Amino acid sequence: SGGGNAEYMGIQLSCSLAPPFFFCFCNTSMWFQVGAFSGAAAVALGAFGAHGLKKKVADLQMLQNWNTASQYHLIHSLAITMSALPGRQSLWASRFFASGILLFSGSLYAYTLTSNKKFGMSAPIGGVCYIMGWVCLAIGA
Repeated sequence: SGGGNAEYMGIQLSCSLAPPFFFCFCNTSMWFQVGAFSGAAAVALGAFGAHGLKKKVADLQMLQNWNTASQYHLIHSLAITMSALPGRQSLWASRFFASGILLFSGSLYAYTLTSNKKFGMSAPIGGVCYIMGWVCLAIGA
């Protein structure tokens, strides 16, 4: 619920001082809920892409972008819930996975809906966030 401390590479970080980009969520049970709701959103967005979007977007590459976004969104929603499980709690992994969902999948969703290439510019940063999340999960950060 916002307060508390986190440790990163042996350094204690106060959540009130954490960079806003990484969100200031310190409660692991809250991260489990974030992952679960994010997974539900990923399934809904995937279904929309498979059924509703085909009538509005004619470009097959754009539909593939949406499909990629929803697949990565779902995979990393599961990763958020996994990183919040007892004995495997990794707040930094959760933060990076959530950032990746917003920046990678979110930018591909927006790009597909608008055809504005500027939205796709944040996808590589989101991809790096995904990678950092997996690294943090591996090292227990």
